Amino acid sequence: MFNIFKKNPADEKAPNTFPPSFSERLKQSLTKTRLQFGNQIAGLFGGGKIDAEVYEELETILLTSDVGMNATQRLLADLKNRVKWQNLDDTAQLKIALKAALSDVLMPLQKPLDTSTHKPFVIMLAGVNGAGKTTSIGKLANTFQAEGKSVLIAAGDTFRAAAREQLQVWGERNNVHVVSQESGDPAAVMFDAINSAKARNIDIVLADTAGRLPTQMHLMEEIAKVKRVMDKALPGAPHEVLLVLDANTGQNAVTQVKTFDDALGVTGLILSKLDGTAKGGVIAAIAEARPIPIRYIGIGEAIDDLRPFVVSEFIDAMFD
Repeated sequence: MFNIFKKNPADEKAPNTFPPSFSERLKQSLTKTRLQFGNQIAGLFGGGKIDAEVYEELETILLTSDVGMNATQRLLADLKNRVKWQNLDDTAQLKIALKAALSDVLMPLQKPLDTSTHKPFVIMLAGVNGAGKTTSIGKLANTFQAEGKSVLIAAGDTFRAAAREQLQVWGERNNVHVVSQESGDPAAVMFDAINSAKARNIDIVLADTAGRLPTQMHLMEEIAKVKRVMDKALPGAPHEVLLVLDANTGQNAVTQVKTFDDALGVTGLILSKLDGTAKGGVIAAIAEARPIPIRYIGIGEAIDDLRPFVVSEFIDAMFD
């Protein structure tokens, strides 16, 4: 006799499995930073008296996590004030106080990019070779398209053939038109791309530029020339100058920010490759040296692994 209460195996569904949230992926990507920083902090804040030795050990942890001397001194001074005014007397209480102090340092960097002010909105990307510039452009194209915006890419790195080829691949993958030249002046590529964007009624132009070392001042002047040509093609362009930084470079990232900012007037940063470094603390060093907004952080290879920088998520991922 047929048992109407017997379950049909076909009706049994596998347990619900959901992809990890961005916060969870960020925490995973900052594993190396957390091992370097968070675990040491956890040991320090396990309970006990707050004394000079605690502050000295905390200073060492911050410096070895690439927070930088100036930011470290600022954080320690802030922490000592919080201990005094909040009458903290146990190291277990210091963790919350340190997270609050670090949040105050980083909050000026949390300013999402607004591309609604111009059309086309021209974004110029700069950085040293290997920083992740080309990959970031592809991810940005995907991000803007997900927002319902049309995108055009200007392959302005005419010195490196592989850069053009990579951008063509990203363009095909995202169904985005790429303006490029086999050879020639990168400024001419920008001029053509901006005019093409105006004719096509494009929302966003992503303009790649050749990788530059901060020490090569004559090459930095070339990239400044490219910026001036953009302004001729469209007065006011570029509307955003994004500097792509490899998080693995640690304190050298601060030097890059200063040099590129002096040459180009950097308005935003992309911190790439956070998933491969133990030097996530460099964000604090950047905030202290040159508080330019971090528009996006890159936490992996997937096309949606470029996300806006949110201070609370970043701090939680570093500590917990």
